[in-house]
Amino acid sequence: MKQITKTLKYIRCATFNSILAATVIGLAACGKSSENTTTNNTVGGSTGETVKVGVLHSLSGTMAISETSLRDVLLFTFDEINAGGGVMGKMIEPVVADGASDWPNFAEKAKQLLLDDKVSVTFGCWTSVSRKHVLPVFERNKGLLFYPVQYEGEEMSPNIFYTAEALNQQAIPAVDYLLAAGKKKFYLVGTDYIYPQTTNLVLFQYLRSKGIAEEDIGGGLRKEGNKTIGAGKYTPFSHTDYQAIVAEIANFSAGGDACVINTINGDSNVPFFKEFAASGLTAEDCPVVSFSVSEDEFRSLPTKDLVGHLGCWTYFMSLDTPANNKFTKSFASWLADTDVTGIKKEDRVTCSPMVLSYNGVYLWKKAVEKAGTFDPTAVMKALEEGISFDGPAGPVTSQKNHHLTKNVYIGETRSDGQFKVVKSFEKVYGEPFLEGTFK
Repeated sequence: MKQITKTLKYIRCATFNSILAATVIGLAACGKSSENTTTNNTVGGSTGETVKVGVLHSLSGTMAISETSLRDVLLFTFDEINAGGGVMGKMIEPVVADGASDWPNFAEKAKQLLLDDKVSVTFGCWTSVSRKHVLPVFERNKGLLFYPVQYEGEEMSPNIFYTAEALNQQAIPAVDYLLAAGKKKFYLVGTDYIYPQTTNLVLFQYLRSKGIAEEDIGGGLRKEGNKTIGAGKYTPFSHTDYQAIVAEIANFSAGGDACVINTINGDSNVPFFKEFAASGLTAEDCPVVSFSVSEDEFRSLPTKDLVGHLGCWTYFMSLDTPANNKFTKSFASWLADTDVTGIKKEDRVTCSPMVLSYNGVYLWKKAVEKAGTFDPTAVMKALEEGISFDGPAGPVTSQKNHHLTKNVYIGETRSDGQFKVVKSFEKVYGEPFLEGTFK
């Protein structure tokens, strides 16, 4: 299709000329695409037949294992929308930037997208630390970011819409499920940054409110006087040696009725689960519920070592619904046809962050059409008034607090790298502010 060819032409240029100075040269080299730069000096402009949309994800570094697929599904969604006539008659023209798993670089790329490329909206970030770095850039320049990945909450920026799972749409339902299954001991382990730290502190407070004793919450506690200010065991990004931590988990779980809450992010999940299995621990002995391991990460993990372990997301690829079947088939067809450089075509799956990215684009489209403009402030106002979209995992509705009402699913890992749904919750309202609310 004509619009797809135009999109691919622009993506190649923007991707291969990723540093600031080279981007200007690259845009000029793209020929026709360079003519589409807006003459408006404010964010949110569009011109001629196109509207520029930013994609900001790590296509290299430790987070590429997770984020590359979000780039892919966004490009698929843009082409799907363009094939249907675009947004208010304009074709989406993507500008792809590589955050490179480097948090200050995310901020620089966000600034470039807003001020140089003048995108109307950006879809991006995975880690909370990358989001925290770009947040002031979007607020200062009145841009609009859609953030698609589960996070710790305690935030509501006027310039960010969070299609992500809030803690009450992932961590809390997962813990409730484990409590109902008779688990009495919880070991907390994660990557050393704000999302795992805040999530585990909230979970510590929640577990204490449910009668779990401090000594039955493993991983370590940090206190100021009598107040617990931190909970859990943490390792850096790209950490590879989990022998000591797994040995500690084995000792902690020896009495039975134990489980692990895993907020490790990125490729460190590979050595963690390999060590867990090598130690002789199984899901039957001590189930692990992971908040950053989905079907997409399973492609790089030893799936046989994960059978029986748990995940909690707002989408699973295994959902057998007409909407999900259509989505997965359409994405597979797009992968087969696309010639965008760097996109892996084989052994592809879909996962919750991908669907939350997909939903976000359609919510943005509907908000633009409701507002009658691409202006980010007007678009956010339309989202705050409530917009619904029937996505692959069921209906989602935007909330005034910049989060989504959506379904929640708990799944047990199968040997084929998919989840068997064992529990579901319908239309869960996203609540970002939970810390200190449990009694």
